[in-house]
Amino acid sequence: MIALVTGAGSGIGAAVAERLAADGHKVAVNDLHLSSAQASADRICVAGGEALAFAADVSDEAAVSQMFKDIKAAYDAPQIVVNNAGFAHQAPFLDIKPADFDRIFAVHVRGTYLVTLACLPAMLDAGHGIVVNIASQLGQIGGVELVHYAGAKAAMIGMTKSLAREMSSRGVRFNAVAPGPINTPLVEALSSTWKKAKRAELPLGRFGEPSEIAGVVSFLCSDDAALFVGQTLGPNSGDVML
Repeated sequence: MIALVTGAGSGIGAAVAERLAADGHKVAVNDLHLSSAQASADRICVAGGEALAFAADVSDEAAVSQMFKDIKAAYDAPQIVVNNAGFAHQAPFLDIKPADFDRIFAVHVRGTYLVTLACLPAMLDAGHGIVVNIASQLGQIGGVELVHYAGAKAAMIGMTKSLAREMSSRGVRFNAVAPGPINTPLVEALSSTWKKAKRAELPLGRFGEPSEIAGVVSFLCSDDAALFVGQTLGPNSGDVML
């Protein structure tokens, strides 16, 4: 199948793209910067997979529309979409500027909305599709100095459940993954104080690796996950236990 992974220039997105390619899918690698997307696509091709790079800001409606046209022209409409594009901004709530808040929600929430809106018609026409939204455990429990980030991730979880209820009977499965802290550039950019405190809270005592999240996404994109609908899987080192 054809899989689109947004924000796949590094971190979790890059690992997911590599894993889906290893699973035999043709991968459309998206990132805000073409150079980053191309680097991930090149690694996949060197490893024997098939991938092409596509640059787009997922919060930009015109850019998302053009990206889907380009993917369809190069491959076909994606049957798998992983909404992973995102970034973190750390600040006490009283120091969060409206522009900071708006940008977080633009990328995580509006981006998920726009990409999903673009991919759904072809999936519904085919009667089959898989969408996996990469949320965060902070969307379930909140996060100090990450109010806007946690709020956006909570919105993604709510969108996942709602879309699952609306679209599952038409053949499109929606699920979410809510990772705990993962050793990625996004987490590395957080303060050392935050990371030390969070690591001490984790029952497992360590942050995860991108490949560990990629394995969860791979499962959700497989036939083995046929009964998983509207779920939020939590590879989070024990930070959230449900």
